[in-house]
Amino acid sequence: MKAYKTTYICQNCGAQYAKQQGKCNACLAWNTIVEEVTQKKANLSSPTWETFSYQHSTTPSHPKKLHEITHDAQNKIICTDKEFNRVLGGGIVAGSLVLIGGEPGIGKSTLLLQIALNLGTYKVLYVSGEESEAQIKMRASRMNHTSDNCYILNEISLDSILQHAVQLRPDIIVIDSIQTIYTQQIESAAGSVAQVRAATAILMHYAKTTNTSIFLIGHITKEGTLAGPKVLEHMVDTVLQFEGDRHLTYRIVRTIKNRFGATSELGIYEMRHNGLQEVSNPSALLLSQREGHLSGIATGAFIEGNRSLLVEAQALVSPATYGTPQRATTGFDSKRLNMLLAVLEKRARLRLAIHDVFLNIAGGIKVEDPALDLAVCIAIMSSLKDIIIPTNYCFAAEVGLGGEVRAVNRIEQRIAEASRLGFEQIFVANHNYKSLNHKNYTININSIETINEVVNYFIDSRD
Repeated sequence: MKAYKTTYICQNCGAQYAKQQGKCNACLAWNTIVEEVTQKKANLSSPTWETFSYQHSTTPSHPKKLHEITHDAQNKIICTDKEFNRVLGGGIVAGSLVLIGGEPGIGKSTLLLQIALNLGTYKVLYVSGEESEAQIKMRASRMNHTSDNCYILNEISLDSILQHAVQLRPDIIVIDSIQTIYTQQIESAAGSVAQVRAATAILMHYAKTTNTSIFLIGHITKEGTLAGPKVLEHMVDTVLQFEGDRHLTYRIVRTIKNRFGATSELGIYEMRHNGLQEVSNPSALLLSQREGHLSGIATGAFIEGNRSLLVEAQALVSPATYGTPQRATTGFDSKRLNMLLAVLEKRARLRLAIHDVFLNIAGGIKVEDPALDLAVCIAIMSSLKDIIIPTNYCFAAEVGLGGEVRAVNRIEQRIAEASRLGFEQIFVANHNYKSLNHKNYTININSIETINEVVNYFIDSRD
């Protein structure tokens, strides 16, 4: 009788098959299905983490009525890092499982190490399967942080890690990274689909059973998605994604999934020699410090989670030299840019079909809020006509296919942020304009109905 069980697993999506085949029916990838040992005969002589008693003993589960279930709404660990609290939904929830992904060298380990060293009386077990204890000590010394409640463990065996965790009873566990951890219950190599899935399932059970918060650092693929099976993102409570170029100083932590708070929250950091530092005024960061007046730049207000931010849309429009015009964008949806160009061509009568258009959202941020449509259109018009948009002008409105300027949500918050940063004029949709109490604002609010109206306003002002 076989002492192990094998199956065929797609290394791209995690789909399982009974036999070998060249193409995965789930993700349509070729030559990604390999044979893996998914389960071996239990070794009763080796202890597992289940043989240890927990700090909170468990009882057999049984169905409960909703009013019989109690919970502590304030049971959160508040970090000194306000940006980290924001992306987690107000703090670290006890018993939560958080996955953090990002490119190599972008700062995932640095962020979690400095969080672990600044939690005060809370006990933290930092498990590293990629760095030695001396390397972690060097990083902590560089950040000028220390803590008597942060324990470092250099281990990749999940069974050994959980044995130490049961004895130490930490409040928080950091796993760096989940792709380096393996469990003896699975014969596959560390980092394989089977190992990642099995290790995450065991850690999830441990977190919920002992009420311990666990952070998992995850690798990403060359396409920028989290490595491992897609079920990994479904299993965890929160998914955080590091964004930004690792060669630049600024980092953005975006909430992709959160069972305890709003999604699409943003945390903005600056990478310095002593670690990641919070950016207290992110709008000022996203606005370029340009000297003099330049065409092709317009400032827009957008919303990420519960935060209102201002960002610059930078456009460059030049005649198409090689026939087919180019359309290139950074930080903005390319399909939406093509739509806005068609609207400007049809409704505002701007000849863009014979021009190359390049669009960049300053600060290395990706924006999906349609409220930035108007700022993008104005930046394109400004570059095409070589009209300088005053630096104290701001825009917050969506542009429809008919050329109409549409209202956006939470306009009061956008206007307040623009006013706080010293902007004197803001352009909003007429529907938003009618719903405002103008006595509450010192900024001048302009009402517009169509894109043709605002384009002609700036063209006429130049003349």
